[in-house]
Amino acid sequence: MTRSIRPLIVGNWKMNGLTASLNEFNAFGAGNDAALRRAVDLMICPPATLLFALAHSAPGKGISIGAQDCHVKDSGAHTGDLSAVMLADAGASAVLVGHSERRADHGENDAIVRAKAEAAYRNGLTAIVCVGETRAEREAGKTLSVIRRQLKGSVPEMMTAHDLVIGYEPVWAIGTGLTPTAKDVEEVHAAIRAELKKIIGKEEGARTRILYGGSVKPTNAKELLAVANVDGLLVGGASLKAEDFLTIAGFYR
Repeated sequence: MTRSIRPLIVGNWKMNGLTASLNEFNAFGAGNDAALRRAVDLMICPPATLLFALAHSAPGKGISIGAQDCHVKDSGAHTGDLSAVMLADAGASAVLVGHSERRADHGENDAIVRAKAEAAYRNGLTAIVCVGETRAEREAGKTLSVIRRQLKGSVPEMMTAHDLVIGYEPVWAIGTGLTPTAKDVEEVHAAIRAELKKIIGKEEGARTRILYGGSVKPTNAKELLAVANVDGLLVGGASLKAEDFLTIAGFYR
């Protein structure tokens, strides 16, 4: 599969994984052969309790490590929170911000997501900015307007393709087994590409990786990866098992 943008497959472990998961991570590395490394970038975003351990186990495996969230500030009296500088210090190279579960469970709005993206940028982390519509918004025909609003409010203008990735995850598809049609995904990703060119400039917007997420699994990944402007995938439950994750990534061979 030939692409002008080097693809990226990100596994988001969410609130899953214990120390024993290090064995599974070793299996990820063992299966990431030379052909796969030439074709695609792989990243795992574990829970914070495993971040340091995976980051220090990652060298030689060809897998980078990301975090699942960060605070808007670099330090301070914020019990239970982790700053971007702490995540970088623990070995992360990227961080998810604005995931729909954070937006829904913690009331994060676009302004908060933007501040977190700025914190990531400030501390040398790639910000994986997540956007996506609810089922009600899709049924009301508001998908593209919602996505554009989220991008305008969440993506800082100074970011570049080097430090920004966009993850499109329709909220109604996450963990439900449902996915949009290839045509629907193509329409949204084209709109994201066009909006990025307005926000961060034509050149950077054209080079920024846009990932699709939402019930991605080995049985539908190949079709999704063939869609225009899909530069990789944001994988949830299927990233917890090396066999599934590597099968998905292997479609790029």
